Amino acid sequence: MTKVYCYARCTTCKKALKWLADNKIEYEQIDIKEDHPDEKTLRQLYKKSGLPLKKFFNTSGQLYREMELSKKLLDMSEDEMFKLLASDGMLVKRPLLITEDTVLTGFKEEEWRKAL
Repeated sequence: MTKVYCYARCTTCKKALKWLADNKIEYEQIDIKEDHPDEKTLRQLYKKSGLPLKKFFNTSGQLYREMELSKKLLDMSEDEMFKLLASDGMLVKRPLLITEDTVLTGFKEEEWRKAL
């Protein structure tokens, strides 16, 4: 089953969910703020995605900016980054699409079309 971590007030998430509905793709929606992925899950998703770990951070989020993570991530270890991501779902890039074969961060229609 396809899973999508979203935040209800995120316009990109709304666009992604509309695209899924328009394309009649079944999915399980998970509220990233209330039920965010834990560290173990994030490690699994990262490995499956093949993406750089920094792509999992919501760089346009208010919390990311408040914590000045653009400066701090450069000096953080991978373990520290995973712990930080697992601490608050608002730090995780969304929507986060998880299929049997792939993991995608953010919504780019062409990437989602290929994955689904």
